[in-house]
Amino acid sequence: MAKIKVLIVDDSLVFREVLSRGIATDSSIEIVATAEDPFDARDKILKYKPDVMVCDVEMPKMNGIEFIKRLLPQYPLPVIVVSAINDAIFEALRHGAVDFVTKPDFKSVEGIEGFIHRLINKIKAVNSANTSKKNVTASNLQHRTAVEEGSTIIAIGASTGGTEALASILKKLPPDVPGIVITQHIPPVFSRMFAERLDTTTLLSVKEAETGDFIESGKVLIAPGDQHMKVNKVGNRYKVECFKGEKINGHCPSVDVLFESVAKTAGNKSIGIILTGMGYDGAKGLLAMRRRGARTIGQDEASSVVYGMPRTAFNLGAVEKQTSLANIPQVLLAMLNYL
Repeated sequence: MAKIKVLIVDDSLVFREVLSRGIATDSSIEIVATAEDPFDARDKILKYKPDVMVCDVEMPKMNGIEFIKRLLPQYPLPVIVVSAINDAIFEALRHGAVDFVTKPDFKSVEGIEGFIHRLINKIKAVNSANTSKKNVTASNLQHRTAVEEGSTIIAIGASTGGTEALASILKKLPPDVPGIVITQHIPPVFSRMFAERLDTTTLLSVKEAETGDFIESGKVLIAPGDQHMKVNKVGNRYKVECFKGEKINGHCPSVDVLFESVAKTAGNKSIGIILTGMGYDGAKGLLAMRRRGARTIGQDEASSVVYGMPRTAFNLGAVEKQTSLANIPQVLLAMLNYL
Protein backbone atom coordinates (compact mmCIF):
# COMPACT_ATOMS: atom_id res chain seq x y z
CA MET A 1 0.00 0.00 0.00
CA ALA A 2 1.32 3.42 -0.96
CA LYS A 3 2.41 5.67 1.89
CA ILE A 4 0.47 8.84 2.73
CA LYS A 5 2.52 11.78 1.44
CA VAL A 6 2.56 14.67 3.92
CA LEU A 7 3.74 18.28 3.57
CA ILE A 8 4.50 20.18 6.80
CA VAL A 9 4.22 23.98 6.76
CA ASP A 10 5.52 25.91 9.76
CA ASP A 11 7.83 28.91 10.16
CA SER A 12 9.71 27.29 13.05
CA LEU A 13 12.59 25.03 11.99
CA VAL A 14 12.51 23.30 15.39
CA PHE A 15 8.78 22.58 15.16
CA ARG A 16 9.14 21.31 11.58
CA GLU A 17 11.79 18.90 12.82
CA VAL A 18 9.66 17.75 15.76
CA LEU A 19 6.70 17.12 13.46
CA SER A 20 8.77 15.42 10.76
CA ARG A 21 10.55 13.03 13.10
CA GLY A 22 7.44 12.26 15.10
CA ILE A 23 5.13 11.61 12.15
CA ALA A 24 7.78 9.60 10.29
CA THR A 25 7.75 6.99 13.07
CA ASP A 26 4.55 5.66 11.47
CA SER A 27 5.51 3.38 8.58
CA SER A 28 2.38 4.28 6.57
CA ILE A 29 3.30 7.97 6.34
CA GLU A 30 6.05 9.70 4.36
CA ILE A 31 7.10 13.32 4.92
CA VAL A 32 7.72 14.37 1.31
CA ALA A 33 8.67 17.97 2.16
CA THR A 34 8.56 20.77 4.70
CA ALA A 35 7.98 24.46 4.04
CA GLU A 36 8.76 27.56 6.08
CA ASP A 37 5.94 29.76 4.75
CA PRO A 38 2.92 29.63 2.39
CA PHE A 39 4.93 30.71 -0.66
CA ASP A 40 7.45 27.95 -0.11
CA ALA A 41 4.55 25.55 0.50
CA ARG A 42 2.81 26.47 -2.75
CA ASP A 43 5.89 25.51 -4.77
CA LYS A 44 6.29 22.24 -2.90
CA ILE A 45 2.65 21.31 -3.38
CA LEU A 46 3.20 21.56 -7.12
CA LYS A 47 6.45 19.62 -6.96
CA TYR A 48 5.62 16.83 -4.50
CA LYS A 49 1.81 16.55 -4.81
CA PRO A 50 1.19 15.68 -1.14
CA ASP A 51 -1.89 13.77 0.00
CA VAL A 52 -2.24 15.78 3.23
CA MET A 53 -0.89 19.14 4.41
CA VAL A 54 -0.21 19.99 8.06
CA CYS A 55 -0.17 23.77 8.39
CA ASP A 56 0.47 26.24 11.20
CA VAL A 57 -2.02 29.10 11.52
CA GLU A 58 0.38 31.85 12.61
CA MET A 59 3.10 32.39 9.99
CA PRO A 60 4.97 35.33 8.48
CA LYS A 61 4.24 36.73 4.99
CA MET A 62 0.76 35.15 4.96
CA ASN A 63 -1.13 33.49 7.80
CA GLY A 64 -2.41 29.97 7.50
CA ILE A 65 -6.06 30.99 7.15
CA GLU A 66 -5.40 33.29 4.21
CA PHE A 67 -3.21 30.60 2.66
CA ILE A 68 -6.00 28.03 2.96
CA LYS A 69 -8.54 30.46 1.47
CA ARG A 70 -6.34 31.07 -1.57
CA LEU A 71 -4.96 27.58 -1.97
CA LEU A 72 -7.87 25.17 -1.72
CA PRO A 73 -9.98 26.49 -4.62
CA GLN A 74 -7.02 25.75 -6.91
CA TYR A 75 -5.37 22.76 -5.22
CA PRO A 76 -7.95 20.93 -3.08
CA LEU A 77 -6.27 18.66 -0.56
CA PRO A 78 -6.98 17.77 3.08
CA VAL A 79 -5.47 20.31 5.47
CA ILE A 80 -4.92 19.80 9.20
CA VAL A 81 -4.21 23.06 10.99
CA VAL A 82 -2.01 23.40 14.07
CA SER A 83 -2.74 26.27 16.41
CA ALA A 84 -2.82 27.53 19.96
CA ILE A 85 -6.23 27.69 21.64
CA ASN A 86 -8.11 30.50 19.88
CA ASP A 87 -10.87 31.27 17.38
CA ALA A 88 -8.45 30.95 14.45
CA ILE A 89 -9.20 27.22 14.44
CA PHE A 90 -12.83 27.79 13.49
CA GLU A 91 -11.89 30.33 10.83
CA ALA A 92 -9.55 27.79 9.28
CA LEU A 93 -12.27 25.11 9.33
CA ARG A 94 -14.76 27.54 7.82
CA HIS A 95 -12.43 28.20 4.92
CA GLY A 96 -11.70 24.57 4.08
CA ALA A 97 -9.40 22.89 6.62
CA VAL A 98 -10.78 19.48 7.56
CA ASP A 99 -9.40 19.07 11.09
CA PHE A 100 -7.10 20.58 13.71
CA VAL A 101 -4.72 19.83 16.55
CA THR A 102 -3.61 22.16 19.33
CA LYS A 103 0.06 22.86 19.88
CA PRO A 104 1.64 20.70 22.57
CA ASP A 105 3.35 21.64 25.79
CA PHE A 106 7.02 21.43 24.81
CA LYS A 107 7.99 21.12 28.46
CA SER A 108 6.27 17.74 28.63
CA VAL A 109 7.48 14.63 26.79
CA GLU A 110 4.03 13.10 27.32
CA GLY A 111 2.43 16.20 25.82
CA ILE A 112 4.55 15.99 22.67
CA GLU A 113 4.03 12.24 22.32
CA GLY A 114 0.27 12.63 22.72
CA PHE A 115 0.25 15.43 20.16
CA ILE A 116 2.16 13.32 17.61
CA HIS A 117 -0.15 10.34 18.21
CA ARG A 118 -3.27 12.48 17.64
CA LEU A 119 -1.76 14.04 14.55
CA ILE A 120 -0.85 10.68 13.01
CA ASN A 121 -4.39 9.41 13.58
CA LYS A 122 -5.87 12.52 12.00
CA ILE A 123 -3.56 12.29 8.97
CA LYS A 124 -4.73 8.74 8.36
CA ALA A 125 -8.36 9.73 8.81
CA VAL A 126 -8.35 12.74 6.48
CA ASN A 127 -6.21 11.12 3.77
CA SER A 128 -9.39 10.15 1.94
CA ALA A 129 -11.36 13.20 3.03
CA ASN A 130 -13.79 14.76 0.61
CA THR A 131 -12.47 18.32 0.21
CA SER A 132 -14.67 19.31 -2.71
CA LYS A 133 -18.12 19.40 -1.07
CA LYS A 134 -17.58 20.74 2.42
CA ASN A 135 -19.31 24.09 2.16
CA VAL A 136 -22.66 23.15 0.70
CA THR A 137 -25.52 25.44 1.61
CA ALA A 138 -29.16 24.53 1.77
CA SER A 139 -31.86 26.51 0.02
CA ASN A 140 -33.96 28.90 2.08
CA LEU A 141 -36.50 26.97 4.12
CA GLN A 142 -40.07 27.93 4.89
CA HIS A 143 -41.41 26.90 8.26
CA ARG A 144 -44.40 27.21 10.53
CA THR A 145 -45.08 26.47 14.18
CA ALA A 146 -44.53 22.85 15.12
CA VAL A 147 -47.62 20.68 15.48
CA GLU A 148 -46.36 19.34 18.79
CA GLU A 149 -44.30 21.38 21.21
CA GLY A 150 -41.82 20.38 23.88
CA SER A 151 -41.80 16.60 23.65
CA THR A 152 -39.37 15.91 20.82
CA ILE A 153 -35.58 15.78 21.34
CA ILE A 154 -33.13 16.16 18.47
CA ALA A 155 -29.79 14.43 19.10
CA ILE A 156 -26.83 14.97 16.75
CA GLY A 157 -23.41 13.31 16.66
CA ALA A 158 -20.38 14.32 14.60
CA SER A 159 -16.59 14.13 14.38
CA THR A 160 -14.13 15.14 11.63
CA GLY A 161 -15.73 17.87 9.51
CA GLY A 162 -18.56 18.16 12.00
CA THR A 163 -18.08 21.73 13.20
CA GLU A 164 -18.88 23.18 9.79
CA ALA A 165 -21.59 20.58 9.10
CA LEU A 166 -23.32 21.46 12.37
CA ALA A 167 -23.08 25.18 11.67
CA SER A 168 -24.64 24.75 8.23
CA ILE A 169 -27.58 22.80 9.69
CA LEU A 170 -28.26 24.99 12.72
CA LYS A 171 -28.22 28.17 10.62
CA LYS A 172 -31.20 26.81 8.68
CA LEU A 173 -33.39 25.96 11.66
CA PRO A 174 -36.16 28.19 13.05
CA PRO A 175 -35.92 29.62 16.59
CA ASP A 176 -38.81 27.46 17.85
CA VAL A 177 -37.27 24.14 16.81
CA PRO A 178 -37.41 21.44 19.52
CA GLY A 179 -34.44 21.21 21.87
CA ILE A 180 -31.18 19.90 20.42
CA VAL A 181 -28.34 18.00 22.13
CA ILE A 182 -25.03 17.55 20.34
CA THR A 183 -21.92 15.48 20.85
CA GLN A 184 -19.08 16.68 18.63
CA HIS A 185 -15.64 15.14 19.04
CA ILE A 186 -13.70 18.23 20.05
CA PRO A 187 -11.05 19.05 22.67
CA PRO A 188 -11.85 20.80 25.97
CA VAL A 189 -12.11 24.61 25.80
CA PHE A 190 -12.88 24.42 22.08
CA SER A 191 -16.36 23.05 22.85
CA ARG A 192 -17.18 26.24 24.75
CA MET A 193 -15.71 28.43 22.02
CA PHE A 194 -17.63 26.47 19.39
CA ALA A 195 -20.89 26.88 21.30
CA GLU A 196 -20.34 30.62 21.73
CA ARG A 197 -19.63 30.96 18.02
CA LEU A 198 -22.85 29.15 17.06
CA ASP A 199 -24.80 31.23 19.57
CA THR A 200 -23.86 34.40 17.69
CA THR A 201 -24.32 33.02 14.16
CA THR A 202 -27.66 31.17 14.44
CA LEU A 203 -31.20 31.99 15.56
CA LEU A 204 -30.86 29.47 18.38
CA SER A 205 -29.59 29.72 21.95
CA VAL A 206 -26.40 27.63 22.02
CA LYS A 207 -24.24 26.83 25.03
CA GLU A 208 -21.75 24.29 26.31
CA ALA A 209 -23.82 21.88 28.37
CA GLU A 210 -23.68 21.66 32.17
CA THR A 211 -25.26 19.05 34.39
CA GLY A 212 -28.80 20.15 35.19
CA ASP A 213 -29.42 22.08 31.96
CA PHE A 214 -32.96 21.45 30.72
CA ILE A 215 -33.61 20.69 27.06
CA GLU A 216 -35.90 23.39 25.70
CA SER A 217 -37.27 24.56 22.36
CA GLY A 218 -34.85 26.79 20.51
CA LYS A 219 -31.97 25.71 22.75
CA VAL A 220 -28.85 23.75 21.76
CA LEU A 221 -26.62 22.01 24.30
CA ILE A 222 -23.13 20.89 23.22
CA ALA A 223 -21.25 18.25 25.23
CA PRO A 224 -18.09 19.57 26.94
CA GLY A 225 -14.92 18.46 25.15
CA ASP A 226 -13.77 16.20 27.96
CA GLN A 227 -17.06 14.87 29.34
CA HIS A 228 -19.72 12.43 28.22
CA MET A 229 -23.26 13.81 28.05
CA LYS A 230 -26.49 11.88 28.52
CA VAL A 231 -30.16 12.79 28.75
CA ASN A 232 -32.29 12.03 31.80
CA LYS A 233 -36.04 12.40 32.20
CA VAL A 234 -37.38 14.43 35.12
CA GLY A 235 -41.17 14.33 35.20
CA ASN A 236 -42.28 15.43 31.75
CA ARG A 237 -39.05 17.26 31.06
CA TYR A 238 -35.56 16.28 29.99
CA LYS A 239 -32.26 17.50 31.32
CA VAL A 240 -28.64 16.62 30.64
CA GLU A 241 -25.95 15.13 32.80
CA CYS A 242 -22.26 15.71 31.96
CA PHE A 243 -19.65 13.50 33.56
CA LYS A 244 -16.04 12.37 33.31
CA GLY A 245 -15.50 8.84 32.13
CA GLU A 246 -13.35 6.43 30.17
CA LYS A 247 -13.21 6.86 26.42
CA ILE A 248 -15.88 4.91 24.55
CA ASN A 249 -15.12 3.97 20.95
CA GLY A 250 -11.96 6.01 21.46
CA HIS A 251 -13.79 9.20 22.44
CA CYS A 252 -14.89 11.27 25.40
CA PRO A 253 -17.44 12.68 24.77
CA SER A 254 -18.94 9.71 22.96
CA VAL A 255 -21.87 9.96 20.57
CA ASP A 256 -23.02 6.48 21.59
CA VAL A 257 -23.43 7.63 25.21
CA LEU A 258 -25.72 10.45 24.09
CA PHE A 259 -27.73 8.44 21.57
CA GLU A 260 -28.24 5.46 23.90
CA SER A 261 -29.53 7.75 26.65
CA VAL A 262 -31.93 9.43 24.24
CA ALA A 263 -33.15 6.03 23.04
CA LYS A 264 -33.87 5.04 26.64
CA THR A 265 -35.49 8.26 27.85
CA ALA A 266 -37.23 9.69 24.76
CA GLY A 267 -37.73 6.72 22.42
CA ASN A 268 -40.16 7.60 19.63
CA LYS A 269 -40.21 11.23 20.77
CA SER A 270 -36.73 11.78 19.36
CA ILE A 271 -34.82 12.27 16.13
CA GLY A 272 -31.19 11.19 15.75
CA ILE A 273 -28.76 12.59 13.19
CA ILE A 274 -25.29 11.21 12.51
CA LEU A 275 -22.86 13.38 10.56
CA THR A 276 -19.41 13.22 9.02
CA GLY A 277 -16.65 11.67 11.10
CA MET A 278 -14.01 8.98 11.29
CA GLY A 279 -14.58 5.71 13.08
CA TYR A 280 -17.84 4.17 14.22
CA ASP A 281 -18.91 6.11 17.31
CA GLY A 282 -22.66 6.71 17.36
CA ALA A 283 -23.69 3.89 15.04
CA LYS A 284 -24.92 1.50 17.75
CA GLY A 285 -26.55 4.33 19.66
CA LEU A 286 -28.42 5.48 16.56
CA LEU A 287 -29.57 1.90 15.99
CA ALA A 288 -30.85 1.79 19.58
CA MET A 289 -32.80 4.99 18.90
CA ARG A 290 -34.35 3.61 15.73
CA ARG A 291 -35.32 0.36 17.47
CA ARG A 292 -37.14 2.43 20.11
CA GLY A 293 -39.15 4.23 17.41
CA ALA A 294 -37.02 7.32 16.80
CA ARG A 295 -36.67 8.85 13.35
CA THR A 296 -33.05 8.80 12.15
CA ILE A 297 -31.02 10.66 9.53
CA GLY A 298 -27.51 9.95 8.21
CA GLN A 299 -25.28 12.19 6.13
CA ASP A 300 -24.45 10.71 2.74
CA GLU A 301 -20.97 9.90 1.43
CA ALA A 302 -20.84 12.61 -1.23
CA SER A 303 -21.27 15.46 1.27
CA SER A 304 -19.29 13.93 4.17
CA VAL A 305 -15.72 15.04 4.77
CA VAL A 306 -15.05 11.59 6.23
CA TYR A 307 -17.71 8.94 5.60
CA GLY A 308 -16.88 6.74 8.56
CA MET A 309 -19.51 7.17 11.27
CA PRO A 310 -22.42 7.64 8.83
CA ARG A 311 -21.31 4.62 6.79
CA THR A 312 -21.18 2.33 9.84
CA ALA A 313 -24.58 3.53 11.01
CA PHE A 314 -26.08 3.03 7.54
CA ASN A 315 -24.61 -0.46 7.22
CA LEU A 316 -26.07 -1.41 10.63
CA GLY A 317 -29.53 -0.36 9.50
CA ALA A 318 -29.59 2.55 11.94
CA VAL A 319 -30.32 5.19 9.28
CA GLU A 320 -33.91 5.67 8.17
CA LYS A 321 -33.12 8.48 5.72
CA GLN A 322 -29.71 9.09 4.17
CA THR A 323 -29.28 12.45 2.51
CA SER A 324 -26.85 15.25 1.71
CA LEU A 325 -25.73 17.81 4.26
CA ALA A 326 -27.58 20.51 2.32
CA ASN A 327 -30.83 18.55 2.53
CA ILE A 328 -30.68 17.51 6.20
CA PRO A 329 -32.47 20.64 7.53
CA GLN A 330 -35.38 20.03 5.13
CA VAL A 331 -35.63 16.35 6.04
CA LEU A 332 -35.49 17.19 9.74
CA LEU A 333 -38.19 19.86 9.51
CA ALA A 334 -40.38 17.52 7.48
CA MET A 335 -40.06 14.88 10.21
CA LEU A 336 -41.07 17.55 12.72
CA ASN A 337 -44.12 18.44 10.58
CA TYR A 338 -42.81 21.96 9.90
CA LEU A 339 -43.02 21.49 6.13
